[in-house]
Amino acid sequence: MSHPAATIWTQISHDLDAEGNAIIKGLLSPDECDRVRALYEKEEIFRSRVVMERHGFGRGEYKYFRYPLPDLIAELRTSIYPHLVPVANVWNTAMGVDSRYPAQHAAYIERCHQAGQDKPTPLLLKYGAGDYNCLHQDIYGELVPASSDDFVVGAEQRLHRRRVCDDGTEAAYAVAADRCAVAER
Repeated sequence: MSHPAATIWTQISHDLDAEGNAIIKGLLSPDECDRVRALYEKEEIFRSRVVMERHGFGRGEYKYFRYPLPDLIAELRTSIYPHLVPVANVWNTAMGVDSRYPAQHAAYIERCHQAGQDKPTPLLLKYGAGDYNCLHQDIYGELVPASSDDFVVGAEQRLHRRRVCDDGTEAAYAVAADRCAVAER
C-alpha cells in the first residue's frame, strides 16, 4: 500500500469539498487490488451482506467485515482516517453538528465502543454491469447522525458514486470518516 504525499491529500480534501467524492489513484497496487477483490468470497471474514436493491439503496451488494479485520483493510482504515478527519470536522461545523472526530483512529474506535458500537464498519462493495449505489444513510448507533424527519448527511454518511477517470477506467468509491471502499472496473 502506498502512502500518498501531503499534497495529494490537499487535492483529495479539495475534491471532497467540491464534488463530494475523491479518487485516490495508486493507493493499492494491482496485486493488492486483486487480494482485496478475492476477499469477497471468504464468507468467514464478513459479519453481514447487504443486497442494495432489497433496501432501495441501488443495485449491487456489499459486505461488512468482522473483527479481526484483514491486515490490509485495517491498515487502510487507520492510515486514511487522519487525513479525512479535518474534512469531516469542517463538514460537521458547516452543518451545525457539534461533535468532532478525534485526530487518531484508535480514539474514534474507543468512542464508538464506549457508545456500544462494537461492530466494524469497513465494507467491500461488489458491482455488476449497470449496478449503482444511491445516497443512503446507515443507522448504526448514536454516533451516526439520524433524523426521522429529514435526511441528515454527516461525516458517517457514505457517498457512493461512479466516475470515469482520466485514464478511461471507471471507479466506484465511497469515502467517509471510518470507511473507504474502492472498486475499479
